[in-house]
Amino acid sequence: MSALERLRSHVREHRRGMLLDLVFAMVWVSVVSLLFDVVDGPRWAYYLLMAAGVVAYFGFFWSLSLARERAEG
Repeated sequence: MSALERLRSHVREHRRGMLLDLVFAMVWVSVVSLLFDVVDGPRWAYYLLMAAGVVAYFGFFWSLSLARERAEG
């Protein structure tokens, strides 16, 4: 199996998850950027909030999976 075929297979299997990841990242970066355009806060706080997006991402999808588990069972 060539690398291109493996890539296509991976994208086909994980399409929905990859799309959700992209949307989350775009929304997070947009909100933080708009907030700092309005507030004009310090640069370190901007980078801190951008890095906090990683924690927010895992927290959001972890709580989403817990909610789905509770809804099913």
